Amino acid sequence: MPESMMVPKQVCLTKGVGRHKEKLQSFELALRDAGIAAYNIVRVSSIFPPGCKEIPKKRGLQLLKPGQILYCVISDNATNEPNRLLAASLGVAIPGIGEQYGYLSEHHAFGQTDDAAGDYAEDLAATMLATTLGIEFDPNEAWDQRKKVFRMGRKIVKTKNITQSAIGDKNGLWTTVLAAAVFIPGAGSSR
Repeated sequence: MPESMMVPKQVCLTKGVGRHKEKLQSFELALRDAGIAAYNIVRVSSIFPPGCKEIPKKRGLQLLKPGQILYCVISDNATNEPNRLLAASLGVAIPGIGEQYGYLSEHHAFGQTDDAAGDYAEDLAATMLATTLGIEFDPNEAWDQRKKVFRMGRKIVKTKNITQSAIGDKNGLWTTVLAAAVFIPGAGSSR
């Protein structure tokens, strides 16, 4: 397989939630909600490839075929405890430097809202990238302050997150949440 086929040029972000009496079926339903249940998913670590472009979920999923092997960074969380707040989030940090890779971070938590879990995941990704790029910052400062420092140097041009939270089913069904970055195999540069 040519090397160009191994480094994705496009990625789409998605999220989902599922509920069922069986934990595995709950995960399957979360995958369905996210639009990625019909694929063979291979979990990969958290590097955002150099030059990779985010495309809308709908467009990304249209480029795929059922049964296809997909490389994804996935954060997931599950509970069968009634009324328990759970979240799964991916943070994204993209560098402004040509061939420099970025980071995706997986964060899953209990008791955190979408905003809290999303900010935490985004902070994780940006911090990993900042330390790779040698950006000096105070790790004890609030995320909003560090975000300004990271962007002022123009070495990190974009941070964001995708987060799914839910409240555990009141009757004790398994509730699963997930957030995923789906690398589009063999995709050329975005149009």
